[in-house]
Amino acid sequence: MNKKIFLSLLVLSLAALTILLLREGEMIIPRGNDVTELEVGAFESYSLPDYVLPFVTKDYKSYFVEVEAGIKIHILEVGSGYPVYLQHGNPTSGLLYRSVANVLPKDRFRLIMPTLVGLGFSSKIPASEHTLNNHIRWLNETLTQLKIKNLIYVGQDWGGPIGMGALALSPGIIKGAVLLNTGFKAPDQPMDLSYAHAVVRTPVIGELLLETFISIFKRLPQMQGDPQSIPPEVIRLYEEPLKSSGNDKAPLALMRMVPDGPSHPSTREMKLIEEYVQSLRVPAEIVWGIRDPILGNGLELMKRNFPDALVTETQAGHFLQEEVYNEIAESIIRIADKIIVEKKPSSSKKN
Repeated sequence: MNKKIFLSLLVLSLAALTILLLREGEMIIPRGNDVTELEVGAFESYSLPDYVLPFVTKDYKSYFVEVEAGIKIHILEVGSGYPVYLQHGNPTSGLLYRSVANVLPKDRFRLIMPTLVGLGFSSKIPASEHTLNNHIRWLNETLTQLKIKNLIYVGQDWGGPIGMGALALSPGIIKGAVLLNTGFKAPDQPMDLSYAHAVVRTPVIGELLLETFISIFKRLPQMQGDPQSIPPEVIRLYEEPLKSSGNDKAPLALMRMVPDGPSHPSTREMKLIEEYVQSLRVPAEIVWGIRDPILGNGLELMKRNFPDALVTETQAGHFLQEEVYNEIAESIIRIADKIIVEKKPSSSKKN
């Protein structure tokens, strides 16, 4: 083979690889197999795969809320009582809160754990559809369809601003909050959340790193205070639904969705979220993992948003729900104690 033919084949191969890497990813619509009856209506049930069953109890409900044509949010729900909305971030799912749920009293709390579109068992979408505005709208519609009037909110990572953005569209329903490692600050100057976020913004480079050479899921233990807190079977909970769906674009798309300056497409929504958070006057607590390599140094910013909040600093990492779930559960209970007024039986008159 002469040099000219070799170079031509190399160029064609690189072009084909680039096209493959930059593919958008197809819409994948999950299908249920039954109906879950709630007080507010009937929803499409979803049977959890066998590898998930050891991590949940039989009283868990698993169902979809279809927020627009083809966009289905997978919900895990357990318990009855005061609603608690628990929102995960990238690249996990509602299963991230399973240990928190396991130590909370199920007769006191209705625990609602949605999974962001693109992750877990929710619908998978083309990469360009991952916008902060879309995710906010979809989760607000989820809460609207579930007809939740009052709730305690718990948010971590992207689940912090996305969840708060959803609540900002229905501002009266949040009555208390537990803030985990997350952030609500809109950038007013160029910045990067982390070196990794900066690197993967570059087209092709990001795809090569996250979709070819490096598994973001295999790196989850490195994000922890205790790497053993995310063993292989837990990694599978988050990785397998994307791997088996044929569309694994969400983790990279969600990283690129993080604003890196005033001109980023997410910044407008982040400003609205920041203003909403600063307007809140609800009981709040902060549980923070100081060994988080991404957001561990963001505690002081969070304290400014909630200056009266009780702060629990822990040695946990980014996914602190896997490490300090007891501390998170205790914060939820304390917030509930502040906002739920128990009805006292009226005293009977003695004759």
